[in-house]
Order: sequence, then structure tokens, then C-alpha cells
Amino acid sequence: MFITGLGTATPAEVYSQRECWEALQQSAPFTKLSSRSRVVLQKVLCGENGIATRHLALSPLTEVFELTPDVLQARFAHHAPSLATEAAKRALADAGCAATDMDAVLISTCTGYLCPGLTSYVSERLGLRPDAVCLDLVGQGCGAALPNLRTAEALLAAGRAKRVLSVCVEVCSAAFFLDDDPGVLISACLFGDGAGAAVLSSEKPLARRRVEWKSGWTHLAPDDRHLLRFEHKNGMLRNILSPQVPPLAAAAAKQLLDDSGADRARIKGWVMHAGGRDVLVALREALNLTETDVQHSAAVLREYGNVSSPTVLFVLERALKHSAPGGLWWMSSFGAGFSCHGALLEVE
Repeated sequence: MFITGLGTATPAEVYSQRECWEALQQSAPFTKLSSRSRVVLQKVLCGENGIATRHLALSPLTEVFELTPDVLQARFAHHAPSLATEAAKRALADAGCAATDMDAVLISTCTGYLCPGLTSYVSERLGLRPDAVCLDLVGQGCGAALPNLRTAEALLAAGRAKRVLSVCVEVCSAAFFLDDDPGVLISACLFGDGAGAAVLSSEKPLARRRVEWKSGWTHLAPDDRHLLRFEHKNGMLRNILSPQVPPLAAAAAKQLLDDSGADRARIKGWVMHAGGRDVLVALREALNLTETDVQHSAAVLREYGNVSSPTVLFVLERALKHSAPGGLWWMSSFGAGFSCHGALLEVE
């Protein structure tokens, strides 16, 4: 399988962490938080946490404090299809393909729910063929991009498709929640909105840098799923983010790489999910990576925050645009489940 096109999209509105802190202090929800919670928010938003700005589907920013189920669902329903469609259009243009060339579309999300799913809306907006296979994949959290790509790989390998459009989209601002749980507060300070898309083909591209998907691996640890997940409270999604997540993710990423049998000495590039500053630090320590190895993940985190499932597509796109050295690249994502995913790419 070859990745022949990539595209990303974000809301036009971009806010600094300092702007978020200033708006938060003027909000009604802020007055209901404990003094300890206010200190946590100030420390994360005003300190050096690896994030400078985030793109959020909010205009004005104060819309973020309209925390009702109907408002949040409307935010997702409005922005998720448009972000997914824009990322897909850019991926198709990058691949030099028409929408009608796609035999299947796979869309992953975890920050909202629509029925019919996002594939219905995106297919309509792109003008995909009515006989294209449409699969909506939900509930895999930040790690969803790699399972999505592995599903595309299966369709291509089975001969059910020649070209597949893979999309991950998250409107994290439609899943913000504020209470005195530190994990909930930190989540509200880390996540941004965005979409990523890839065109996958069984045929080698001729006019662009070749990116070949060699193989993928997954490790699922259900015993740890309580550490990172969504729950419903007051009709809204509430993110559970435990302090154990950075070391858990790092250990799982190392174990998966070891179990894959990949020759570590031959790996020249690292496309890692940028879950947060602490996650990147833990990954560097566990995998013995340098600051240069994770520079593209760190750059994506600084500019966009954690955009959940599309993040690794943002990182891959950036690495390619910045002419990262060719060879074998290791791509890894992780999230709810608790799940960790890895893939070996060969890049010209």
C-alpha cells in the first residue's frame, strides 16, 4: 500500500494559550472551580507545556463556555463534516486524483456522533461515487489513524478497492468539560480541532515522493482502559486523562516496536503522536530518541495542540514537507482502549 496524497485542515480561528487563560478568567464556569483547579489551569495555560496556539471551532472564543449538550452536538455537526471535507480535498489534490477515483472512504472520530455518519456528509460534499464503500469508525480516540489505515490496507489487499480515502477528524472543542478533576482541566488546555486525510493506493505513485506502508501492529490492553477514555456526564462527553498515561504510552510504544521485529538501527524517521509535552518526554526516554527525532511531533504540538486522531497525519505531512531523510520511518499512535499502534513506512 502506498500513501499517495496527504491533506490537513483546521478551523480558521487560532488562539494562543494566553488568550485562552484571559478568556477563562472572565467566564462563569471559572468562578465555580476550586482555587486548586484555578492554579492548575493557570500553570498549564501560562507555563511552558509545549503548546503555543490551538485552532478551535469557536468564534468568538467565549463560545467554549457554552457547555450544554445541544450546543456541543451542534458544534460537532457543523464543523466535523466541513473539516473532514477540506482535508480530503487537499489529500485528493496532493495525490492528483478525483473524488470519483475513490473506491472507499473511511472516517474516524471520537468527539461527536452523527447518524448517518460522517461518511454520508463527506461523500456528498466531495461527490464520491454512490457505490463507494463507506465505513464510519468510532471510539478509538487519539490512536484512530493507524487502525483506519490498516482497514484501508485490508481493502486494498483483498482487491475490494484500488484507491481508498482515509480521514480522521476531531472537533475537540465539542467535547470540552470543566470541573475540579485535574485530568479534565488539563484536557481542556491541550486539545485542538482539526482533520487529516490520506489517499491510499495499491499502485506505486509516479510523480511524488514514494511513501510505502510496509506493515502495521497493534497492542490492546483493556485492563488499562479506565486511564484514558470518554465518559458521559450531564449529557456531555467528559475526558478521563490520568497521570499514568505518559509512562503507559511510552512503555507500550517501546514494547510494540520491540515486538514488531523492525530493525531499530535502520529507522531514520519518527512520526509520533504528540499527545502532550509529558508524552513526548516519556517517548524520548523510553525509545532513546533525540530532540531532533521528535522535532516534527513537537512542532505540530506547539502550533496546533493535541488534535487527537489526525495528529500523526499532521506530523507525517510536516516531515515530508520539510524533506526529512528517506529510509524506514516508524509511525506510532495511542489512545483509548488502552491501545497502541505502530506502522513501518519506507520513504524515498
